[in-house]
Amino acid sequence: MVQTHLYGKHWVAPELEWTFEELETVLDVAFDLKKRYAQGEPHRLLEGKSLFMIFYNPSTRTRNSFECGMTQLGGHANFLDLTTTWIESEDIKDTAAVLSCYGHGIAVRCCPAGKEYGTGHKVIRTYQNYSTVPVINMEDDKFHPCQGMADIMTIKEKIRKFEGKKFAMCWAPGHVRAPLAVAQTNILFTTRFGMDVTLAHPPEYDLDPEIIQKAREYSKEAGTEFTITNNVEEAYEGADVVYPKSWISWKLYREGGFTEKLLPAHRNKYLNWTCKPELIDLCNKKAIYMHCLPAIRGEEVVNEVIDGPHSVVIPQAENRLHVQKAIMVLTMGGLR
Repeated sequence: MVQTHLYGKHWVAPELEWTFEELETVLDVAFDLKKRYAQGEPHRLLEGKSLFMIFYNPSTRTRNSFECGMTQLGGHANFLDLTTTWIESEDIKDTAAVLSCYGHGIAVRCCPAGKEYGTGHKVIRTYQNYSTVPVINMEDDKFHPCQGMADIMTIKEKIRKFEGKKFAMCWAPGHVRAPLAVAQTNILFTTRFGMDVTLAHPPEYDLDPEIIQKAREYSKEAGTEFTITNNVEEAYEGADVVYPKSWISWKLYREGGFTEKLLPAHRNKYLNWTCKPELIDLCNKKAIYMHCLPAIRGEEVVNEVIDGPHSVVIPQAENRLHVQKAIMVLTMGGLR
């Protein structure tokens, strides 16, 4: 059922806060906007409106997809970061209140280094509390809902259905301090959309237990399977979608913040978790390989896979544009 009254609704943790019908509406609108884009049909649904994009962290796909999306919708995206504003020294309540007066939406990315787990999410919640316009989460240290919905859209395009399909969210080795947000968001969205989900990681690379519990609840509601394994081959076996990605240990993150401490030596014990053709061979023949990018080639995945026939990473990245346009149209320009 299409939900039409989403004007003014925040997109901060839709994995938990939006109804399934509302999430389906985002997909429906995203597919419609993608079709219009492909046909060269103008769709200036946010004519004259402004989105303030606040980046506490760098970005490639997120910034450019939001900027292009607002341009295509007839609006304007204002880029704000730590070097050009007072957002680190000014109280968030003042920033949020003022920007609400100037424009029609505030989007925030905040994964702060050296801070305890959940700090970035609290920052975005503070913007939400003091904003009178919709706040969009462009990624924090718990969730990445724009990426997650683009991933759901890509699965819908490539696999066609969710029911009876196996989604494998797999840890992979990497030398960077990758947050938990993509993995946690994906196990929530895929269980909500009725996939059988396997979460695979070495014992040291756990996720937030509250997120795990919620994924179990969604899986139970959908009548599907949610499995956790420390065996990489078990995860790939019979999978329809594989999503190998590096992330840090939730326990270490919680204890020490987002620092170099989160790159323990035991990571090198698990180089066999790198996504290689022999692992892809365990999947179903038409399985797809996904990654949010940037991928750490040679560590998370080898070139033969990410550049191979199973990879959908470029269409997946494109779908960020269409999903985010749908989110902005529904929350910033829909029916009041």
